[in-house]
Amino acid sequence: MNLTPIDAARFRDELRERWYREGWYTPRTLIDEFDLGAATRPDAELVFASDTRPDRMTLTDLQRESREAAAAFQGLGVEKGDVIVIQVPHSREGIVALYAGLIVGAVVVPVVHIYGPSELAFILRQSRAKMLIVPDRWRNIDFLTRVEALPELPDLRHVVVIGDDVPADAVAWSGLPSRVRGPFLPPEMRSDDVCIMVYTSGTTADPKGVQHTHNSFRCEMQSAPHNAGEEVEHSFLATFPAGHIGGLITQTRLSFVGSKIVIMDAWNPDTAARLIAEHAITIAGGTPFFLDGLLTAAERNGSDVSSLREFRVSAASVPPSLVERAVAAGILTYRAYGSSEHPTISSGSATDPPATRIGTDGRLVDGVEIRLVDDDLQDVAPGHDGEIVSRGPDLFAGYLDSQLDADAFLDGGWFRTGDVGRLEQGFLTITDRKKDIIIRGGENISSKQVEDILARHPAVSDAAAVAVPDRTYGERVCAFVILRDGATLDLAEVGRHFVSSGVAKHKTPEHLVFIDELPRTPAGKVKKFELRQTYASRLGETQ
Repeated sequence: MNLTPIDAARFRDELRERWYREGWYTPRTLIDEFDLGAATRPDAELVFASDTRPDRMTLTDLQRESREAAAAFQGLGVEKGDVIVIQVPHSREGIVALYAGLIVGAVVVPVVHIYGPSELAFILRQSRAKMLIVPDRWRNIDFLTRVEALPELPDLRHVVVIGDDVPADAVAWSGLPSRVRGPFLPPEMRSDDVCIMVYTSGTTADPKGVQHTHNSFRCEMQSAPHNAGEEVEHSFLATFPAGHIGGLITQTRLSFVGSKIVIMDAWNPDTAARLIAEHAITIAGGTPFFLDGLLTAAERNGSDVSSLREFRVSAASVPPSLVERAVAAGILTYRAYGSSEHPTISSGSATDPPATRIGTDGRLVDGVEIRLVDDDLQDVAPGHDGEIVSRGPDLFAGYLDSQLDADAFLDGGWFRTGDVGRLEQGFLTITDRKKDIIIRGGENISSKQVEDILARHPAVSDAAAVAVPDRTYGERVCAFVILRDGATLDLAEVGRHFVSSGVAKHKTPEHLVFIDELPRTPAGKVKKFELRQTYASRLGETQ
């Protein structure tokens, strides 16, 4: 069947009605689930494993504190549909802010802490955010300096600062109780309302606002596999940062599972190994970078991680050798595949045969459909590779910039993932990527954004950025650069240039290759596969 690009909105009502009929969608909101969880599992515990500010709270604590904060938000003028941007690493205040925003009916936008003033300003401006919540400082990041660097944003009414150093024109988090103006008035919410928006880097230079409704995100929560066996009392170790889709899932999971969740505010493999032993962690997840670091730390320190029964690895290409290494350590490891737009498309299971756990990205989760299509958007023959197009009840509701939807969706409401895969005997395997992105440690980096920044350097005539393999991070950024006549450039200068651009540090190229001419197709498109081959051959020559 031939698929064609479409106006995605035409198919949303039809799919929504279908998912209601099939029972995936219901009138229940995330707050309904939150209140149910607090009533049935009041002592479910969230542990914030921080070197600087360790903390812990129960679901009952979270319910009480978030409702108090929601009343303060309402007193500050936040109304249903307003946007609240939260750039707060995992902490008590961060998760309270998240739930308070949902309770007041706002659209909550968690932002990863590594985003610099340039990305933050874009998100605030495009989303027309009414409130920004940040700490004053966290580790080596001065968030107040970022706030001072922001341009004029007419929609931004309040900056709420967590900490002791609160500017005169900001609102102190500790002073929120004084902002309550009367009894909290619960807004009328619908389960089809957009309530969460995650900004993700893709093939475009600017991050894209991925909109999720109560229904789509609740379906994602209910699809999360817990494979170790229901007779076991689980405890989870969460590794993804706040603002990442994986971190957001962690923060909302407490409403749906009655188990202890231990959250790291920053990844450290030695700390992770210690936490597994201290809290008898049974299930963990993260990128290959996290799993490799955990295994290495446990081997180096002799840490007892025997309680860890399974590890779900995702967000980047997963080397089979890494899965085999984890299994040898007694950790049943399986792969999963998804994105901010469609958080879980497929997942393995601890009960899968070893060959499928090691070599595939698992079965499609319940309710999800995929098709594999060729460059002409026609279905490929069974057993052949094709671009993955997906749909399902946990699929996002579209981008904030609706113009992006025309290229992202196909006839029938199918979402173009930009990834290439193969489906055999019910198991999906990701084999390639069409999207021009680099995934470093689980974080997406737009090649175009890297190239645009490089092009602004006076020494650069032309440039292309590609992903090159890395054992630690999965991939790193490699820049192929054509220099202007007589110009010079090195990695140190590239680093200074990227710092001055205001983008997150992880987007800075870590490999630099000078080239006389970029290989291009007849249409002028850079042949990045040839650049990756060039890098590999030069690396081989130096070994």
